[in-house]
Amino acid sequence: MCQFTNVTELADAIIGGFRITREMDTSLLLQTNLSTLGSEANRIRKAFFPDHIDLCTIISGRCGKCSEDCKFCAQSGHHPGNCSEHPLLDEDSILSEAHANQEEKIDRFCIVNSGYGPTDEDFEKLIAIYTRMKKELNISFCASLGFLTNEQMKRLHQAGVKRVHCNIETSENYFPKVCTTHSFADKIENIRRALAEGFSVCSGGIIGMGETWQDRLDMALTLSELGVDSIPINSLMPIKGTPFGDLPRLSEEDILRTVAIFRFINPTSHIRLAGGRALMTEDGKASFTAGASASITGNMLTTCGSTIQSDRKMLSDLGFDVTPDWIRA
Repeated sequence: MCQFTNVTELADAIIGGFRITREMDTSLLLQTNLSTLGSEANRIRKAFFPDHIDLCTIISGRCGKCSEDCKFCAQSGHHPGNCSEHPLLDEDSILSEAHANQEEKIDRFCIVNSGYGPTDEDFEKLIAIYTRMKKELNISFCASLGFLTNEQMKRLHQAGVKRVHCNIETSENYFPKVCTTHSFADKIENIRRALAEGFSVCSGGIIGMGETWQDRLDMALTLSELGVDSIPINSLMPIKGTPFGDLPRLSEEDILRTVAIFRFINPTSHIRLAGGRALMTEDGKASFTAGASASITGNMLTTCGSTIQSDRKMLSDLGFDVTPDWIRA
């Protein structure tokens, strides 16, 4: 980015249509003081997402006994973690939670399953659940079910799912140090299947797993190249019993710089505050003036003490409109 002498010039260019690519020097994003970088990231956010914060909630459809060896996760069957386990929740339980979240006026509700992908039996149950939710609810639906075939993607779409979630977790270079039971390429192929089916895609990752700043930049650039709509940024909360259980916790400054950098590189995507909000003051309030335009919220989150109501109040106090799109429309 040698043509830019400061991030204000760069932000102006991005608002005007310029995009950061892999071939450019991104050192300016690392060297600029955090206050200035966050302020300019927020200016970019305002240009593309003027006042509305997108709020989504999740439910753990199936939990634990995961076949994958992701080193950050207590649900992996490859290492001991203090994780409650349960098979796929029954239809009425999931519908009840979805209705409760709609009453609290969230934008989107997502079923999250552990495992490489759903069993045939679970997939049929999920299709029935999404079909019923589509009939009964106005909110949008997301599916975070692992790896899916083209046919499964198609059937989920027909059942009313509008967004598929599949985190790439980190950079391609660092990924083998995070997981070995599937590859970075597997993740990219899954995302491309979702995009080809016409889904909106939510994909981000986790910071604080021992990666470098270059890995974070590479992750942001990969997501930009894919053209995903929503990018959740999770900050690792080390869990005892997992291989990453003894890693140091991230500073709030590192988290805020990451949020700002992702906004510079992905100006038209939602940058979504996700797991690890407990590492930040006031539930991550400062992120929403440093480039974030969305958040995972909910009354069932385990890594943060916030609730839907407290998040809505915090964001309203910051001047944001937290009315969901299905009401705004």
